[in-house]
Amino acid sequence: MSEIFKPDTNDQVLEAVKWAVAEEQSLDVYGHASKRQYGRPCPDGVNGLDLSNLTGISLYEPGELVMSAAAATPMSEIQNALEESKQRLAFEPPNLGPLLGSGEGAGTVGGMFACNMAGPRRISAGSARDHILGFHAVSGRGEIFKSGGRVVKNVTGFDLSKLIAGSFGTLAAMTEVTFKVLPEPEKSRTVLVMTNDGAAGVSAMTEALHGSYEVSGAAHLPADIVSRSGVSYVRDAGSAVTAIRVEGPGPSVEYRANALKELLSGYGETEELHTANTQTLWREMRDVSYFVSGDEQIWRLSVPPADGASVVEKIQETLGGRALFDWGGGLIWLALDARSDAAHNDVRTAIQSVGGHATLIRAALDVRRKVPVFHPQPEVLAQLAVRVKKSFDPKGVLCPGRMVEGV
Repeated sequence: MSEIFKPDTNDQVLEAVKWAVAEEQSLDVYGHASKRQYGRPCPDGVNGLDLSNLTGISLYEPGELVMSAAAATPMSEIQNALEESKQRLAFEPPNLGPLLGSGEGAGTVGGMFACNMAGPRRISAGSARDHILGFHAVSGRGEIFKSGGRVVKNVTGFDLSKLIAGSFGTLAAMTEVTFKVLPEPEKSRTVLVMTNDGAAGVSAMTEALHGSYEVSGAAHLPADIVSRSGVSYVRDAGSAVTAIRVEGPGPSVEYRANALKELLSGYGETEELHTANTQTLWREMRDVSYFVSGDEQIWRLSVPPADGASVVEKIQETLGGRALFDWGGGLIWLALDARSDAAHNDVRTAIQSVGGHATLIRAALDVRRKVPVFHPQPEVLAQLAVRVKKSFDPKGVLCPGRMVEGV
C-alpha cells in the first residue's frame, strides 16, 4: 500500500527522499497536483510526496525585480503580491487548471517552473526557464543542492536552473525558487484584423512580427472559435480574427497600434481593443479557455510559424477538430474528438515534414498510459536524457515514467 508524505520543512523533504532511496521506493512529487492530468501518470502504487505545506514568499524586492518563494506557494499569492507593486511575470504563465479539470485557483510557483509554462508573451519575453534565477531542491540521490542566486551574474558553472525547468519533478524535488519579475506596462492595445482563414491570419501575424512594432502577442482565432470569446468585438466579428498586441508607454502604444492597423488593413477590416478588453482576450488565449468545455482531447503543437496553417489543414482533412494559433502561428492548440490512441500517429505524421513537436495535453488516464504524451526524442537525445536522469536520480525514485515510460 502506498504512503503519502506531507513534509512541513525542507529537512523533512530530505528525510522522505532518503527513505525512498534506502527502501528503493518511488515518489510522485506534487504541490497542488493541479497538473497531474498533464503528462504521463506515474505507475500505480507509487508513494506521494505532497509539498503543499511548503508555502510563502521569502523574498520580494520590487526595486531589484526579484522574488523568492517556497515551491508550493500558490500562483494566486504570487500574482497578488506582484499586482500590488504593479509588476508581473513577463512570460505570462497560463492557468490550465480549468482545461485540465483541477479548478480555477489551482497551481503553484514550483509547478509552473517544473512544467516550464509560458503564455502568449513567449514570443517577446521567453519561457519560464528564461526567468528562473535559482532554486533549492532535493535530488533523487537524497541530497540537498542549489543552483543560481538572486541575480543573473550568480549563474556560474552548470546552469541547472534551465535544466530543472521543464523536468516535471523527475530530477529533483524543488523546495524554493527565485525568479525575475518586471513592471506592468502603462498601456496595452490589441489590433484585430478580420481575416478569411488561417493562412491569411498567419501572413498577417508574420508581417506584424517582422516589423519594428515590438509585438508582444500574435494569435489567430478561426471563425468556429470566435463565438466563444468574452470580448464582444471578437465574439460578434462574424469571421476569423487575427489579434496583434502591443504594450508599453502610452504614446508609443498608440503610435504602434495605428501603424499596425494601416499595415494590416489589406487583410480585412480592423478594430482596436483597449486595455480591459485586451487583458480579457489574452487571458482567454493564455488559458486556452475556448477548449475548456467538452471532452475533446487537446494537443499542443509547436511548429515553424510559416507552416502552422498548412499543418492544421492537413490534420483537419483527416481528423477534423478545432485549432487555435498563438505565437505568430508557431503554437497550435488542437482539439480533437476523443480516440483510444488520441490519433497520435496521425498528428505527429502531420508535423514530421516541417519539424517541431506535439504534446498531448488533455486525455483520459488510460490513454495517457499507453500513448507517448511528449514527442518522442531522437535516439541520441533520448539516451542523453536517460543519462541526465540517472545522474540526478540513479534509482529512479522521483516521478518514474512521468515523461517517458520506464524512465
